[in-house]
Amino acid sequence: MYLNNILADPERLARLIEIAQNSVVPLLQGAIFYTIPLTLISFVCGLGLAVLTALARISDVKILQIIARIYVSAIRGTPLLVQLFILFYGLPTIGITLDPWPSAIIGFSLNVGAYASEIIRAAILSIPKGQWEAGFSIGMSRRQALRRIIIPQAARVSIPPLSNTFISLVKDTSLASMILLTEMFRRAQEIATTNYEFLLLYTEAALIYWVICFILSIAQGRIENRLDRYVSR
Repeated sequence: MYLNNILADPERLARLIEIAQNSVVPLLQGAIFYTIPLTLISFVCGLGLAVLTALARISDVKILQIIARIYVSAIRGTPLLVQLFILFYGLPTIGITLDPWPSAIIGFSLNVGAYASEIIRAAILSIPKGQWEAGFSIGMSRRQALRRIIIPQAARVSIPPLSNTFISLVKDTSLASMILLTEMFRRAQEIATTNYEFLLLYTEAALIYWVICFILSIAQGRIENRLDRYVSR
């Protein structure tokens, strides 16, 4: 019905085409200068936090295990949007004020760290104990065996789920619009408020997200194929 009405009104159709064409550049700018950098920075920071958390979970130090478990449970048990709101809108009530960029980076990094830590922990635990014993048999310490034998093998196991986490993060960055960060989705919202073509602008933003994620999915497949060939040698 909606599409039929547009096709039956040439002036409306021409207006929508013009709006779509004029909005492409601002949306791409939001993606290039905000969405993609926010994704990359948050993922790198979150991945570092994930490695530390995973190592804490499998360590023999009880207090580290407890802290890591509480962190993972708290992040995985609460919505990401609520976490962003606490950082941006909640902390100022106790005198801690963060700009949208650091709030978004901290929020997304903490979220990635919690979920990715379980991926990394599972990958490390999936390596046979014989690999540990092989390292110990040639005089390696636990830390050396972990760094030189276990982690390289665990990295291959964790690549696919970590890639999925990265792709999901690209989409999750749209939530940053709720804390006033002018990334791609907020650009779409701002443009839509000037012409009231919300369906068109949101659909256009969704298509750009889809294209980005599609490209990342192709890259993920190629990385996995290369790793498979490397491991099979």
